[in-house]
Amino acid sequence: MTLDELKTVASRVSLPGYAARQLAGWLYGKKVTSIDEMTNISVAGRGLLAEQYEIGAVPPSKAVRSPDGTVKYLFAAGGGDRCVESVYIPSKDRSTLCVSSQVGCRMNCLFCLTGKQGFSAQLTANEILNQIQSVPENGKLTNIVFMGMGEPFDNTDELFKVLEILTAPCGYAWSPKRITVSTVGIMPGLKRFLNESSCHLAVSLHSPYHEERLSLMPVEKAYPADNIIDLLHSCDFSHQRRVSFEYILFEGLNDSERHAKDLARLLKGISCRVNLIRFHAIPGVKLKSSSDRKMELFRDLLNANSITCTIRTSRGEDIFAACGMLASTLA
Repeated sequence: MTLDELKTVASRVSLPGYAARQLAGWLYGKKVTSIDEMTNISVAGRGLLAEQYEIGAVPPSKAVRSPDGTVKYLFAAGGGDRCVESVYIPSKDRSTLCVSSQVGCRMNCLFCLTGKQGFSAQLTANEILNQIQSVPENGKLTNIVFMGMGEPFDNTDELFKVLEILTAPCGYAWSPKRITVSTVGIMPGLKRFLNESSCHLAVSLHSPYHEERLSLMPVEKAYPADNIIDLLHSCDFSHQRRVSFEYILFEGLNDSERHAKDLARLLKGISCRVNLIRFHAIPGVKLKSSSDRKMELFRDLLNANSITCTIRTSRGEDIFAACGMLASTLA
């Protein structure tokens, strides 16, 4: 709940107005798992709260670990026997959690295992925040990325409530610079995000050409990449919001010198970074990842054309935790 919603709760159980901030402090500052732990709330007030509400923190039901330190967690979410996966990714200078926003996904991108299972349910703000609060490594987290299961801008109301709670002084008080939201380019949600949030943005692109991107991402029909680029060209990123473009390199499909040069032309004028990603093989898809040499050449061509480009290190592929490999069952 946001602070305004907690004010309604306080009023409903006849607590003083300032109790809303006390509740927020217990929930998001001290991360309590029981209403009984809220010791500066009267015993009677705690009793009334417990009759009508619960904390909503539920630990993951399963975990699997990779030798590279990546941990994939399974959380009950979406009602019934549905569940989602979240991935903890530690590195030398940061600890990142990749969270999910939906059970499955409607976007059906060719290269993504989540899309293959279809869409089952929207996650509530509680179910999204629970992934962050209930991982054992919660206290170590430095970054949150909405790059797990689902399309965040296909669940905008719950997403924006989560972003508010994560960044509010009476919430988790995180800097927006520690949070990145990834999208395939759902324009209504993207426009709202650019207007209402200062968090970082990552756009899944994967080709500079309409027909080719359409063959990989059906969303290109409704929201062409050209329209996304035009929108971003019209934005002022002087407040230091970082914009990045995710680009999976497929062997013989989108990894040529022509692709690199046309991608650079497409992105010219946008202060951005391109993250090159290896394709992680999934069942039933014949695509192959480009070689390391091809990826390095592509990166160097973009950098030579004034587009900052890096190659993302693959993590957790052995436990089906890498990009595009998440599903509703722990592998």
